[in-house]
Amino acid sequence: MSTPLLDIQNLSIAFRRDDTEQRVVEGVSLQLDAGQTLALVGESGSGKSVTALSVLRLLPSPPVSYPEGDIQFAGQSLLRAPESTLRGIRGNKIAMIFQEPMVSLNPLHTVEKQLYEVLSLHRGMRKEAAQGEILDCLDRVGIRHSRQRLNDYPHQLSGGERQRVMIAMALLTRPALLIADEPTTALDVTVQAQILQLLHTLRQELNMGMLFITHDLSIVRQLADDVAVMRHGRCVEHNAARILFHSPQHPYTQELLNAGPQGEPVPLDESAEPLLQVNNLDVSFPVRKGILRRTVGYHRGISGLSFALRPGESLGLVGESGSGKSTSGLAILRLIHSQGDIVFGGQALSGLSRKQLLPVRRRIQVVFQDPNSSLNPRLNVQDIIAEGLKVHHPHLDASTREQRVITAMEEVGLDPATRHRYPAEFSGGQRQRIAIARALILQPSLIVLDEPTSSLDRSVQSQILALLKDLQARHKLAYIFISHDLQVVRSLCHQVVVLRAGEVVEQGESRQVFTNPQQDYTRQLMAVRTPGSSAR
Repeated sequence: MSTPLLDIQNLSIAFRRDDTEQRVVEGVSLQLDAGQTLALVGESGSGKSVTALSVLRLLPSPPVSYPEGDIQFAGQSLLRAPESTLRGIRGNKIAMIFQEPMVSLNPLHTVEKQLYEVLSLHRGMRKEAAQGEILDCLDRVGIRHSRQRLNDYPHQLSGGERQRVMIAMALLTRPALLIADEPTTALDVTVQAQILQLLHTLRQELNMGMLFITHDLSIVRQLADDVAVMRHGRCVEHNAARILFHSPQHPYTQELLNAGPQGEPVPLDESAEPLLQVNNLDVSFPVRKGILRRTVGYHRGISGLSFALRPGESLGLVGESGSGKSTSGLAILRLIHSQGDIVFGGQALSGLSRKQLLPVRRRIQVVFQDPNSSLNPRLNVQDIIAEGLKVHHPHLDASTREQRVITAMEEVGLDPATRHRYPAEFSGGQRQRIAIARALILQPSLIVLDEPTSSLDRSVQSQILALLKDLQARHKLAYIFISHDLQVVRSLCHQVVVLRAGEVVEQGESRQVFTNPQQDYTRQLMAVRTPGSSAR
């Protein structure tokens, strides 16, 4: 028999703290051949990413140790290899796409510089020859107007565009093994389908093995040859994808397959007066060129957005990455300049100074897409959640603030005893609950939710959606829900606005739009993830 490309043999991984050793992975054995895709599936905290990071020895040692087992790449042990050998393998033979692009990309360097660095370091290419390959790779991963985006910095890209740059960076080296840790989490359904097709094509062209880590089983169904299901650090089921989806053996696998957004939006008081009215919202960004950075044109972020939102009502903003969803949210929050009318609680927000906006900001809160970036890693949970109280209610004493933090944590399903821990000590789902508690503690009337469930596995996603619905019913909260996941939008939102390239394509009641879409683009979004669709 031929040697597997990747052979994980009875692997155990332990974290040491003080004098205690905690095993987070126990007895995992996996094999992956060239040209094949193995999907590693499980809830947040199951050991998926820890196992994948161990392949390239990217975890710090200490505190991480490997009490048992081995990891072999093409017959060579990686756990016992010297650092010099690993440096020759990392990036060249084994590449990795990380889950959080804003953390992985250098905020001080342009897109072109970061991609060129990969080609220069691993393939010895000169800048003149590299640019053509960079542009080709950016086009293939779906970056529109790629030549114009070369000089952009990561913060100038949308979440989906940043993830596509990360994918391009990994593929430039043409690796033998690609480790993809949730590579399509931040992508809308149409681009996700393109990326999956691209990965499938490149896998065939390069005879590349792929270890694909995800919580989205619909992706696994499309892409994987084999599936390993992990829970609490152990592999509970490992089988061919077709067999696993047709006849899952372990109860936990069955639970994962049945998990997903369900139910209807909370009942709405139709007679309520609008809380928020937006009329003809326009946002444009200046395009500057030359040494003096003169404005030579404008890039349209959003054009002609209008809607009314009542207390206890949810509006879903859906569309492709770069369609203007997050731009709309930032404009409504008055964090970027816009044209048009925004009326909140009967008060026009346009023209208000920063000081005049302060009382309004307490009533409009935001939960961002990536809690790992939006939570300050140097503050504990108590200080993170209480931060808004210190700004908007400075008269409160420390004991009152602490009691309000405890109440907010209990309301979102967190143990108040953990309030002195730091964000890194929590799972992704727990960090998102912290972010919701931080918004909730100010008792807002409106919360802007920017992809709050995109990085969560399906079971945790269902818990967060149930929490959001419960909070909405109890407090009559209005939500602006920005998402590329149409199942989530259908479960939570009363209204839907479909955006494309800054324009409103379709708008209406959620039930009407989902059951009888009028526009081809809306039908295309819904058709991408129909059951049985396949990239393979």
